[in-house]
Amino acid sequence: MFEHLSHDDLQVYWWVIISLLGAVLVFLMFVQGGQSLLWTLTKNNEERSLVINSLGRKWELTFTTLVTFGGAFFASFPLFYSTSLSGAYWVWMLLLFSFTVQAVSFEFRSKTGNVLGKTVYDIFLATNGFIAPLVIGVVVGTFFSGSQFHIDDLNHSIWMHPARGLEAFLDITNLLLGGTVLLLSRQLGAMYVINSVDNTAIEERARRQVKREALPFLLLATFSLARICTTSGVACDSKGVFSLESNKYLVNLTEMPLVMILLLAGVGSLVASICMIVFKRNDKAIWVGGAGTISLVLALFFVAGLNDTAFYPSTTDIQSSLTIHNSSSSKYTLATMGYVSLLVPLVAAYIWIVWRKMNREKISSSEIDSDKHTY
Repeated sequence: MFEHLSHDDLQVYWWVIISLLGAVLVFLMFVQGGQSLLWTLTKNNEERSLVINSLGRKWELTFTTLVTFGGAFFASFPLFYSTSLSGAYWVWMLLLFSFTVQAVSFEFRSKTGNVLGKTVYDIFLATNGFIAPLVIGVVVGTFFSGSQFHIDDLNHSIWMHPARGLEAFLDITNLLLGGTVLLLSRQLGAMYVINSVDNTAIEERARRQVKREALPFLLLATFSLARICTTSGVACDSKGVFSLESNKYLVNLTEMPLVMILLLAGVGSLVASICMIVFKRNDKAIWVGGAGTISLVLALFFVAGLNDTAFYPSTTDIQSSLTIHNSSSSKYTLATMGYVSLLVPLVAAYIWIVWRKMNREKISSSEIDSDKHTY
């Protein structure tokens, strides 16, 4: 089946897969968002343990999706992976370090012989809650703002900035997206706690939290989208020559109406999820917000990489910019991996079944006391 597709079709197919994994990853960052709210939603150790154990049921999904996203990117578009990972070294190390701290904190927080104490690990979890979404947003921002690198005729990449990726935090587009992802994760985290924790006091604080940050989140998201739509992008012609095009991403939206619909549906769903909390006190808002998040992030990835657009522009040598065509694996590799990608729906179905089983009833203090495995 896949071997009969053209190389171009396979490249588009794998960009769709990468985009979907990235969108799911951003949604699952509600775990980090909930961690960043530990001291906002809870007032004592018992309440904090309740929220942490609720989030602890899902943290491995986020970590696994991150690893899968990175692995799929490496296999399908290795030139981007080698350029970014080896060049923007400190950004990726910061992200991986924060996730390592999270994993250690969940596993050792309640272990016998914990000499650091639960509070120290709670601080580690909160730190991961702030750093990971911010860094993810900044990294996605470089898909639009670009990075300083050069690629020679032998596909050897040379990073041109001594900060090794940390310079990305100086770009306004990257910071806007980083802040947007951070506030989005906190909104989704509060919605998840409302949906999963059986504690009236925590639920009320979570509702107030959604109301408190709803307007800042919507404003920052609006500024981010406006910034992207008014930013010049790098276009690639049929001969593989790159040029700067004004309002390239807005042009992409107008030339790909389905992507425009996807983006508007995502924005509408996120607004609807906030309204469900603010006006209807509905505890199912996490699902509407999650669907909106996936739809919106999918649209952003499509705008960044499709329609002859460089998804990783070079700001120092425009002809070194990367597209899904000049950075991908061979046709044979993409076709072979295509059969592996058919397992994605099965994995998604498994995750859904396990999720529903674990969240059939809201978690309570009595359940934690009777559970042999607690975080």
